[in-house]
Amino acid sequence: MIWFWIFIAGLITFFTRYSMIAFINPDILSKNTKKILTYVPSAVFPAIIFPAVFLNSKGLLVSFENPQIWAFMIAVVIAYFFKNILLTIISGLLSFWLFIFWLS
Repeated sequence: MIWFWIFIAGLITFFTRYSMIAFINPDILSKNTKKILTYVPSAVFPAIIFPAVFLNSKGLLVSFENPQIWAFMIAVVIAYFFKNILLTIISGLLSFWLFIFWLS
């Protein structure tokens, strides 16, 4: 019975979010609104990344020796120079694992 309610909650969540995308007519949005909405992903992304990298489980800033910060900086440099998402993700993960398993 619990799986039924989990499924129903997932459907409700999906359709409330999907309705904002599927049922809006882009022709009714003004040019300025469309321009402003192009900045939404770049505004939301740092809000997702910052806590994951720079805050610990208690919400406090981590120290500079934390391997997450070093892996993040390496990924940022790779992203800046190569502009390749897959290479950025792989370099960030590999450098994080390197710092955790071999340098700690």
